[in-house]
Parts: sequence; structure tokens; C-alpha cells
Amino acid sequence: MPRWLKFLITVALGITAGLVYGWVVSPVEYVDIAPESLRIDYRTDTVLMAATIYHADQDIDAAARRLTMLGSDPPAAIALQALTYAFENNYPEPDIILLQELAADLQTWQPAGGVP
Repeated sequence: MPRWLKFLITVALGITAGLVYGWVVSPVEYVDIAPESLRIDYRTDTVLMAATIYHADQDIDAAARRLTMLGSDPPAAIALQALTYAFENNYPEPDIILLQELAADLQTWQPAGGVP
């Protein structure tokens, strides 16, 4: 058997064993990951989704509740962080308008039944 064939068989067996171990024997398990641990780009996308829903239903209380899962900061601060990131990373104009609308409305928002 040629030497290079033994090498290729060994490499294939090593890759196969690594994949079996990583996917079957000991896969990674994420438990109780908090949404506030998301990277800023995913946080911004989450705020953008909340802004899109807010634009459709005009329920500022529900939008604020959606943003509170992203951390302990006030919803207005979370929206402003997302808006800043969107400006800096050239998000499309319609997305920026949605974020601006949500951030502006959250600046004057008063919680109906206390702070969420």
C-alpha cells in the first residue's frame, strides 16, 4: 500500500472520529442563554424586528416589553444603541426610519402599569 494512501486514510479516520465525537458523543449544549448576551448586530436586528411590529400595531407598551428582554437598560436606551449601530453600519434607509420612529416614541413613553 502506498505511503500517501495510508496518510489519506489516517486523515479521513481522524476527521471522522472528530466529527462523531463532536456531534454525537459530546455535542455543545447551550442552556439558559440570555438574549442580552447577543452581539450588537443581533441585538440591533432584534430591535429592528420590534420596531417593525410597532410600526404595524402602534402598541408602544408591547414594543417596550420586547426590548426589555435585551437587558436592564431602559427600552429607549436600547433603541438608541440599535439606531446608532444601524447608522454606523449603513443599514437600509427604511430600517433606519423604523428604528428612529421607535426610539423617538420611546423617549416620551410612560409605562402604563409601572416600569416593565
